Amino acid sequence: MKGLQAYQRVNTQTSITDADPHKLIQLLYNGALERINMAKARMQARDYEGKGKLIGKAIEIIGGLRSFLDFEKGGDLAARLEGLYDYMERTLLEASARNDMAKLDEVANLLRSVKEGWDGIREEAVAQAG
Repeated sequence: MKGLQAYQRVNTQTSITDADPHKLIQLLYNGALERINMAKARMQARDYEGKGKLIGKAIEIIGGLRSFLDFEKGGDLAARLEGLYDYMERTLLEASARNDMAKLDEVANLLRSVKEGWDGIREEAVAQAG
């Protein structure tokens, strides 16, 4: 339930009971994107400690997303996503170490495209859960 804990840390205002599993993952994507954008602002302001904490949170959230992967049902897609999440985590660490804004943008773009695919299956996922 690491994903759930990551979500609770990301968004304590929203009740978990209101979120179905699909929505929960959407919220995790949003939380990671939000932290990356905030980290960019901290980087520009030369607040390296703040930047480091925000990137750390984004990495934690991506770890939460990774914990939701279902290798039995997800097969090849789950394996590819795991590789992508691993790449995102490593790229964020590099971005933090080098204060590299382009690497933050790269991860944000990757996250956005995965999130768009996830958003696109919302109705199907909710129907299956119901």
